Amino acid sequence: MPKNSNLMIGIDLGGTKMMAAALDAQGKVVATRKQPTPANLGAEGVIREIAAVVAKLVKRVKPRKVDGICVGAPGAVDPKRGIVYHAPNLGWKQYPLAKLLGKQLDLPVTVDNDVNVGAVGEFALGAGKGARNLVAIFVGTGIGSGIIINGKLFHGSFGAAGEVGHVRMVSSGPLCGCGGRGCAEALASRSAMEKIIRRSIQMGRESIIPRLLEERNKDRITSSIIEAALAANDPLMLEVYERTQHRLGVLVADVINLLDPDTVVIGGGIAERMGEHFIAPIRETAFRHVMRAEGAEQIRIVPTALKELAGSIGAAVLAWQRFAHLNVGR
Repeated sequence: MPKNSNLMIGIDLGGTKMMAAALDAQGKVVATRKQPTPANLGAEGVIREIAAVVAKLVKRVKPRKVDGICVGAPGAVDPKRGIVYHAPNLGWKQYPLAKLLGKQLDLPVTVDNDVNVGAVGEFALGAGKGARNLVAIFVGTGIGSGIIINGKLFHGSFGAAGEVGHVRMVSSGPLCGCGGRGCAEALASRSAMEKIIRRSIQMGRESIIPRLLEERNKDRITSSIIEAALAANDPLMLEVYERTQHRLGVLVADVINLLDPDTVVIGGGIAERMGEHFIAPIRETAFRHVMRAEGAEQIRIVPTALKELAGSIGAAVLAWQRFAHLNVGR
């Protein structure tokens, strides 16, 4: 076998699904696996499921060996101690994920925040490849970001860097899950779009969205529903979509004014599905609001390239960096 022929596995752990990827030292994805997260079984049940996913990947990649695991977990994480402080979607508090999973797998395990690993994936092997300073903003149920400064993942002084979803955009806006009002997350996330649409329909606005939900047997306004409503030129969907793009453009401009990155990557379900159609108006609005108007077009504002694999690939990259000291993808 060639030098550094072993593998690392990255796990992107979400409240409803987990995605795993096995990555070699050259940054090649050797195998992937996706399956539901059994959050209803508690922390021990989730740990067993992660271990089962890893075992299946290990079996697929034989005779190559796996040298380590990194898990991107939702919520507040202490990477040095391997602890998930608080993961509301999983019901975890002060959970020693690295220690317990490592014991079960008999492999070294490290952890980080799920949005951070997504940023690392895009930076190392995705849309941000070649960047020096990057912000990856993921728009989904909430809005979060990972920050890369001078080629390194930035955690901040207390591990909470990148909470752009809680930038206050409107002082007396809608209530956010954090308890504040007018946060970007309460105004421009997919879940915020859904709330606005449902409230508008209840108030009498006409829309094809209820019919689409019934036909597709869905109870949430997913990115596929959004795409179908836009394709049908649904007036309500067009209005909410364009307003969301404008708000995200202003948010991106604020991020650029604060951090001066050379690249901003936008991910999440809508960006994955709609790509440039979703990003182009965001980019145009951002360029109109950045302080450095001259040369603003030098800043790359682009959609995700790795899509749903960004987190698992990024987690595997971090495993290589932390356990093998290899600068994979750079």
